[in-house]
Amino acid sequence: MTDKGYRLYGYRWVVLAVIMFINLTLQILWISYAPIITAAAKVYNVSDTQIAALAVTSWLIAYLVLSIPASWAIDTYGIYVTIGFGGVLMAVFGVWRGFAANYTQVFWITAGIAIAQPFLLNSWTKFAAHWFPPEDRATMVGLVTLSNLLGIAIGEALPPILLQGGMPIPTQQLIFGGVTALSTVLFLLLARDKPATSPCPPGQEERSVMFDGLRYAVTVKDFWLLIFIAFVALAIFNGVSSLIEDIILPRGFTSTDAGTLGALIIVGSIFGAVVLSYFSDKQRKRRRFLFLGILFAIPGMIGIAYATSFWLLMVSGFWLGFFLVGIGPIGFQYGAEIVHPTPEGTSNGLIQLFGQTSIGFFYVMVAMKSSNGSFTSSLLLGAGLLIICLLVITQMKDPVFAKE
Repeated sequence: MTDKGYRLYGYRWVVLAVIMFINLTLQILWISYAPIITAAAKVYNVSDTQIAALAVTSWLIAYLVLSIPASWAIDTYGIYVTIGFGGVLMAVFGVWRGFAANYTQVFWITAGIAIAQPFLLNSWTKFAAHWFPPEDRATMVGLVTLSNLLGIAIGEALPPILLQGGMPIPTQQLIFGGVTALSTVLFLLLARDKPATSPCPPGQEERSVMFDGLRYAVTVKDFWLLIFIAFVALAIFNGVSSLIEDIILPRGFTSTDAGTLGALIIVGSIFGAVVLSYFSDKQRKRRRFLFLGILFAIPGMIGIAYATSFWLLMVSGFWLGFFLVGIGPIGFQYGAEIVHPTPEGTSNGLIQLFGQTSIGFFYVMVAMKSSNGSFTSSLLLGAGLLIICLLVITQMKDPVFAKE
């Protein structure tokens, strides 16, 4: 029992650990073909574009279709049932993908894995609300975000290494599926939906039913402004990450430099997600950190657009990841707070849903590519959108109960 009259359970750290692990394996399954596209295309006798579609098309479509139903399930049945359901799907289809004989099988099995995605991604704020007090929730969402980013980093780095070591791609997928099955078993054995008593003062844990909460959320102006910011941030992150090699090669950099830059963006994102969330929770401020994150991300965008020095380019990538992606957990928690009593799964799901549609910025960047291969104009467009986001944030307010 705390001095505030409510109890925090030490077991919350066990639940956090297994949720981080299962989210990490989800991202490995998502991205593991991306760094070996050419080799995978040869194995399955298809084009590079068809392999790339495994990490874009099926996952995006599944999310757009299932995000709202998944949020309803999370808010109705709790995180144990819904994450567990997603984990079982990941485990079964993840292992099965290691035995796939052709591209058609790989595609539909990957679609099966993609179905699990919203049941995990939309649960972050609900988990934090069940187990942690308000002053720690952005930090906890930040730690789950960290696990996602680590999963992406592992999924980007490990497949090329295993391929160079002689491990066939199907065998790699079988191993990744096996690790996913382990994470699912640990979750089912160790996770709990929520503790016996609330981790926050009476009244703060009360939430509307899903559809009542959804109706309320769409009437909150600040929530729509937040969705716009999330859309822009994810559009820039996804666009830059997907086209990073094409962006820097015209300036004389190498494919190895592109890999290093991509890794530093992820590393910066990991540090930012933890550090910025921590200070946001300590100061009980959300809007301030959203503003600072967007403001400081702009120099990172300019650096990636113009840097000709290796070190300046690398610092720009780390800087962009730290501030642009680092504010993500704060945004999710801010969304949960400003639409209270809308259920956390619903607010999280709506932000994730609109964020996923930002993949369209990738095609805008491709369309704006100059005749000499430069992406400068689209990167400057991204910087301009960030400036608009700054203006948008000035119209937003901190939730009352996030203040001292």
